[in-house]
Amino acid sequence: MQTVQQFTSLSHLSCSQCGQTYSMFESQTFAPCCNQPLIAEYDLPEDFSKTALRNRVNSMWRYREVMPVFEAANIVSLGEGMTPILTPKNLRARYELPQLFIKDESVNPTGSFKARGLSAAISKAKEAGVHTCIIPTAGNAGGAMAAYCAAAGIKAIVVMPRHTPKVFKDECLLYGAELVLVDGLISDCAKKVAQLKQSIDCFDISTLKEPFRLEGKKTMGYEIAEQFDWTLPDVILYPTGGGTGLIGMWKAFDEMEQMGWIGSRRPRMMAVQAATCQPIVHTWNGVQPNAKNYVGRPSVANGLAVPNPFAENMILRVLRESGGRPIAVQDADMIAAVKEIAKAEGLLIAPEGGALWKALQDLINQQVIHRNEKILLLNTGSGYKYLENIM
Repeated sequence: MQTVQQFTSLSHLSCSQCGQTYSMFESQTFAPCCNQPLIAEYDLPEDFSKTALRNRVNSMWRYREVMPVFEAANIVSLGEGMTPILTPKNLRARYELPQLFIKDESVNPTGSFKARGLSAAISKAKEAGVHTCIIPTAGNAGGAMAAYCAAAGIKAIVVMPRHTPKVFKDECLLYGAELVLVDGLISDCAKKVAQLKQSIDCFDISTLKEPFRLEGKKTMGYEIAEQFDWTLPDVILYPTGGGTGLIGMWKAFDEMEQMGWIGSRRPRMMAVQAATCQPIVHTWNGVQPNAKNYVGRPSVANGLAVPNPFAENMILRVLRESGGRPIAVQDADMIAAVKEIAKAEGLLIAPEGGALWKALQDLINQQVIHRNEKILLLNTGSGYKYLENIM
């Protein structure tokens, strides 16, 4: 128990809806009381100060006190996190956006932000003695889980849409994962996972159906504050499929305020979706009561094709509390944005990141965002993995 207190301040898990508590010492999925995600809660340490970070490892595990792993030996890391915040000088000048920034998650292991969540989740799976993990994925999360399972010595089963670009399938196979292809979207993959779990003893790492991918993703929020010298942007645009990163950053901001690292001021959070799959936009606009029965279509931005996000309530809560909103972007506009940014900045971003650039221009035209504000775009992955879609 002494080691727990030395390495992490994790105290318990709680239902995101009603707050009922659950043990942190047992393998947990989601809260059965409300059928909602479980949240990791911490007794935030008084002696964990910003100055303690000065000589820490240059990865997301520098924030170990607010990460869920009990024993350091159980951390499965490939160097994820502390990704750069870039200054796109040519786009700034061309569009009169003096405080535009891009946080580039493409430099993470396996080429996307998914490395953060999977590093945390697989570390906890290893700590719990799990021998097989399974995941439904639109692409990047499957590759990341396969990589971290390989590093942990855990068997990986990845369930992926058949139409996913070949590079995503190949990387899973190279990492030694069992690959199951399904006709349809990630929602159809989730149904296949439920079916496979009836006959296979495995732990489900679906988005927010276990509590620890969120903890890895929240480190983006810690890094943004640290990299901006403990101030936050006015606006953050984030590509939103399952929404883990959006929710995670918001959680990080709350934890940092409780520790006295930042004040109460928050960025407006803008959730960017694909026009072919925009469940959050439809719920926000009152087209539907919720996304449970929403039917989406594929997108060149594979990660945005999430028709029934499990954490819909949490996504909407972040948007409301921050004064933000969701917005949808056409696939053709994403591809045009990817090409424009590549030619202007020498940066080949994922279509999900391209969606943010188009969304920003639309939100500026709608006067929701002003040109002189401090604006941060979260590019979640590498465009190299999407060349089959982009070209």
